[in-house]
Amino acid sequence: MTITLRPAEATDVDAVAAIWYSGWYDGHLGNVPDELVAHRTKEHFLTGVPDRIPTITVAVADPPLPDPAGAGSGGEVAGFVIVLGDQVDQVYVAAGHRGSGVAGVLIAEAERQVKANGHDEAWLAVATGNARARRFYERSGWTDAGAFDYPVGTESGTIPVPCHRYTKQV
Repeated sequence: MTITLRPAEATDVDAVAAIWYSGWYDGHLGNVPDELVAHRTKEHFLTGVPDRIPTITVAVADPPLPDPAGAGSGGEVAGFVIVLGDQVDQVYVAAGHRGSGVAGVLIAEAERQVKANGHDEAWLAVATGNARARRFYERSGWTDAGAFDYPVGTESGTIPVPCHRYTKQV
């Protein structure tokens, strides 16, 4: 399988929203306040992605086997990352691509973007109970800098979410 990174395009909205919705529930259900879960509907992700397209980098996985007809399929969006200044805001991989190396490629790209944005240290927030993500970041050289409440904006106000701040020199 070949993984290619590229800026997201309008045609990626459905794929990014589906990966984000599914991945968000995998990592957050039971780890964030129920009030926030009520706001994180499929519609929330679908309507929120278009405005974020300029900040999204997608990982496209080419099929592991060639197309029998000899034509390339163009691959599929296997994951994405969003970087805002020095913050790695979002990193998600489609369930079928977890464990394939896509996450490592995406986090390395996020670190590169933070450095290109003029920062020496990157940071990200991970829900306290999201053990799988926390292990991944630690294996990737990130350091747990401690617990804090991450303020998440919703249509009805801000909800504090118990998180850990992870940092890494880039």
